[in-house]
Amino acid sequence: MPTMSKDEIFAKVKRTLVDALSVDDDEVTESATLTGDLGAESIDFLDIVFRLEKTFGIKIPQDELIPRDILSNPEFVTNSKMNADGLRKLQQTMPHADLAAFAQDPDINKISDIFTVGTIVKFVESKLKMAG
Repeated sequence: MPTMSKDEIFAKVKRTLVDALSVDDDEVTESATLTGDLGAESIDFLDIVFRLEKTFGIKIPQDELIPRDILSNPEFVTNSKMNADGLRKLQQTMPHADLAAFAQDPDINKISDIFTVGTIVKFVESKLKMAG
């Protein structure tokens, strides 16, 4: 498969999100959060992952996009707050995500805020590089 540019990946991710979430094209910007701005619910993430796999010909294991094992591990989370070890583990597991804002208030109930369209684009970009 020929290498795709970031713009080409963004265009396909955008189309995927417009179709999956029934949102307007202009709502899907790189900084838009999937849950806050685009209204995605947890069930939508399954559909989005399925559509991304189909669109890009990649395989996305269940916890690769959202590492639930880290978010529910008492070694990393206490009273719904992620500790420093958890943040380091999350950064290792999700190098495509910008965790700076989440690190300021690491409330795991706000983890969905890190999932922007740009995060998904970077994730797909890294999957394509690994597959290529």
